[in-house]
Amino acid sequence: MTNTLIISTYNWPEALSLVLKSVLNQSKLPDQVIIADDGSTKTTKVVIDAFKSKTTITVLHLWQEDIGFRKAKVLNRAIVESTGDYILQVDGDCILHRHFVKDHLSLAKPSQYLFGSRVTIKKTFLDSLFKSNGINFSFLSKGIKKRTRAIHIPFLSHFYKSSREFSKKYRGCNTSYFKTDALAINGYNEDFEGWGREDSDFALRLLNNGVISRRIRYKAIVFHIYHFEKPKNNLEKNNSIELQTIKNNVTWCDNGINKDKSENK
Repeated sequence: MTNTLIISTYNWPEALSLVLKSVLNQSKLPDQVIIADDGSTKTTKVVIDAFKSKTTITVLHLWQEDIGFRKAKVLNRAIVESTGDYILQVDGDCILHRHFVKDHLSLAKPSQYLFGSRVTIKKTFLDSLFKSNGINFSFLSKGIKKRTRAIHIPFLSHFYKSSREFSKKYRGCNTSYFKTDALAINGYNEDFEGWGREDSDFALRLLNNGVISRRIRYKAIVFHIYHFEKPKNNLEKNNSIELQTIKNNVTWCDNGINKDKSENK
């Protein structure tokens, strides 16, 4: 089974540099890395080019014009361009635990998506983080909060079972799924513009389409670098779209990957 790691990013090259460094540190390297770039400046391209020079992994940089928050659109492009049977997805401000890829693949199965834990790196630790370029964190590390989420004991993850219910602990910055399952719901809904709900809507439609969920605990960890909250100007509209997904048991989004088929759906 081949795999693709998709990393979404926007104009934070310092954070992305650490994330890509943590990719190189993986105990099992991904087969392909796609950076889904929602309109960053050329400084981000410099970071990505440097990453390419350090690895034999197939790396693809997908860039789109910066005309507002359009994460759903660039993620759809990444899904289409992915060559892996299985997709792992993170954000460009989330440093990967050394066994992140290995841990996700260990529990991958068709018609199931996974979501893992996110440990927060504190705002007060950012200067130290970027000066040291550190990527190795554990339960005992300085500068993190909710540190129990940083405990890596893979055996304990077996106590967490699959579910047909949506979990409020789901985060799109640490998830994985089969490409075929994503295509079956037409990917992300590009009606979501501005921050909020595009990730949870995607997971909800997977569930509505018969894909079960499973939380990964005690493995497949990411360390989220603190940043100020993004503007939430469109959140009310985005909430409304998601509520319709829940109310009407929606599986397919018309404004997704395959817009030709959606016209006849």
